[in-house]
Amino acid sequence: MMLRAVVCLLALGLDGLLGEPRRGHPLVGFGRLADALEGRWNSPGQGSRLRGVVALLVLLIPVLIVALLAMLYLPLAILVAVDVLLLYLALGLASLGTHARAVTEPLSRGDLPEARLQVARMVSRDTEQLDENGVAAAATESVLENGADAVFASLFWYLLAGLPGVLVHRLVNTLDAMWGYRNERFARFGWAAAHLDDLLGWIPARLTALSYALVGQTGRGLRCWRRQGRLWSSPNAGPVMAAGAGALALTLGGPAPYHGGWQDRPVLGEGATADAHSPDRAMTLLRRSVFLWLAIILSGAAAWYWSTVVA
Repeated sequence: MMLRAVVCLLALGLDGLLGEPRRGHPLVGFGRLADALEGRWNSPGQGSRLRGVVALLVLLIPVLIVALLAMLYLPLAILVAVDVLLLYLALGLASLGTHARAVTEPLSRGDLPEARLQVARMVSRDTEQLDENGVAAAATESVLENGADAVFASLFWYLLAGLPGVLVHRLVNTLDAMWGYRNERFARFGWAAAHLDDLLGWIPARLTALSYALVGQTGRGLRCWRRQGRLWSSPNAGPVMAAGAGALALTLGGPAPYHGGWQDRPVLGEGATADAHSPDRAMTLLRRSVFLWLAIILSGAAAWYWSTVVA
């Protein structure tokens, strides 16, 4: 327990110090492999749930086996170093901050075309149709939602299951981002990745929603989570974004343009409309939540150490 707490602290420190690697990120290579496999097994008219399940297992099982062998046979010092490195690569806190700033800076100086270009790197919607408030809301929603996927879920699964846990979650989340679309191409082939991602993210998403509420406007955050979270199409994104919007006293969600047309999404949160400062405020909420998690993790580790080693 103590070692895993230290690994979380060191990995977050590396993320804050180095940010996301600009070159050679393992997820890029994994994504290319997943693209190649999907291109062969999901040809038009032949995609199926079974092929999607098999593709998922082909990509995950070798990684899981290697991670388990590392836990069993690597010397402790080397294993800790590997854990720190891979958890750092799984985290996306600094990356989210970089993307948020890339949107808020042009918004603050009135450069809407540049802000649209930058937010398009964060969301899948048709950003050319977004006004200033729409761009700010899209970036804010992305920060809140990805805080659960790219920060807290990674910490949760590492604490619960070590290296195999964090690797499986991160790879499944990546596959969901690539295959988890409800369109003709991926509705069947991506079914397994999408549902497994929902399952692995269920508890971390609700812990994230609770964290957002506790470090923000608590009553409003909890109320919005309770009333609005279940209305969202995603069972995990809804609670996270509803609680985050409420904690920030913002109104998010609502109709939004996607490349297939406008989608009539539920309204989340309550309060002011998102503006140029909202993505930065969401990042502040996320960072405070990380500090809350670290305080709980380190306190729990210290209590465990005292009760099992010192006592």
